[in-house]
Amino acid sequence: MKPGLRIPVSEIIWNFNPSGGPGGQHANKSNTRVEAELVVSQLTEIDDQIKKLLIKKFGESLRVVEDSTRSQNRNRKKALERMEKILIDALQVQKKRKPTRPTYSSNERRLKVKKHQSKLKADRKPPDFN
Repeated sequence: MKPGLRIPVSEIIWNFNPSGGPGGQHANKSNTRVEAELVVSQLTEIDDQIKKLLIKKFGESLRVVEDSTRSQNRNRKKALERMEKILIDALQVQKKRKPTRPTYSSNERRLKVKKHQSKLKADRKPPDFN
C-alpha cells in the first residue's frame, strides 16, 4: 500500500464459492473461488478525503473475484494483491499535461503532407483548356 495508508484485512468481506470449469470432484466440492469486497464507506483506518476519492472512483464498494488457481489460499493472496494494485493505482495523482507548441520539423511534415494531398486532388480535376 501507499505509505501511511493501511487497510486491515479484517475490513475485507470474504466469500468463498465453488469455482466453475473443469476439475471434476475437486472443483465441485472445494470452495476455491474467492470474492473479496471492501466497503469503502465503512473503512476506519483512512481519512475522509481518501474515502471520498475511492467512492468517486469505485462507488460504495470495491469487489475483486479470483478463481485462477485450484487453491483457495493462492486465490485469496492473488485477490489481495489485485485489490492492493487497484487501490494504489486509484490513489495515484495524474500529472497535468503541459500544452506545448508543435516543433518546426513536425509542422514542416504536416505542411508537406497537405501539399501532397492538395496536388493529388488537383490532378484529379479535368484539364482546363481556356
